[in-house]
Amino acid sequence: MVLGRIHSIESFGTVDGPGIRFVVFMQGCPLRCLYCHNPDTWEKKRDGSEKNRDTSHFREPGDLLAEVLRYKNFIAKGGVTVTGGEPLLQPAFLKEFFRLCRENGIHTALDTSGYICSAKALEVLEYVDLVLLDIKTIDAELHPRLTGVGGENTLHFLDELERRQIPVWIRHVVVPGLTDDDASLEALARYISRYKMVQKAELLPYHTMGAYKYEAQGMEYPLKGVEPLSAERLANAKAIFKKYGL
Repeated sequence: MVLGRIHSIESFGTVDGPGIRFVVFMQGCPLRCLYCHNPDTWEKKRDGSEKNRDTSHFREPGDLLAEVLRYKNFIAKGGVTVTGGEPLLQPAFLKEFFRLCRENGIHTALDTSGYICSAKALEVLEYVDLVLLDIKTIDAELHPRLTGVGGENTLHFLDELERRQIPVWIRHVVVPGLTDDDASLEALARYISRYKMVQKAELLPYHTMGAYKYEAQGMEYPLKGVEPLSAERLANAKAIFKKYGL
């Protein structure tokens, strides 16, 4: 039996893909992004043990689909988006869930960092209609500082999506002092503009709305003191991307 660990569910999502969407947040993530607003999704095991895990968040693909189908009329022009955490940590569950969605005529979107590029993870793409690919930066030195891991896999994942002709929306968080300088924005826009399957780029302004979650878990917020991105800097970033048709 394939089970997936689910962090939470949003039945009427409007910002994670086209139309109104049923959004599934998966538990577990190998990245530790400095600006993450969902640190509560990081750990796959709450206490580090298999025996004492809280199984209340485990779901079977068919069980989760049954809940999705309750909202099928509302998401008819949207679909299902699976995000996280990092969904591809649980590829067997994800593949089966997306397969069931596809059988029921439901549009599927995967929100991922692309960090996990294993054969099992790539099998999931057989049943994915759209990928929301989070590119943190293409600067090889900055990526580990931002996320705790290298960024090579994300770019390999983008190559794989291009090869398979799977539509992609690029997501990029613009953080003051880290990723909001014109040179970095220009480099990223130029890089992704050469991919035919990239349909759009979503520039997400850095905010501090998730800071309270760190305090709730007894953690120090990594970017304490960094102000949210200004409207002017966001407009500047958008202007740079528009130059490249994005």
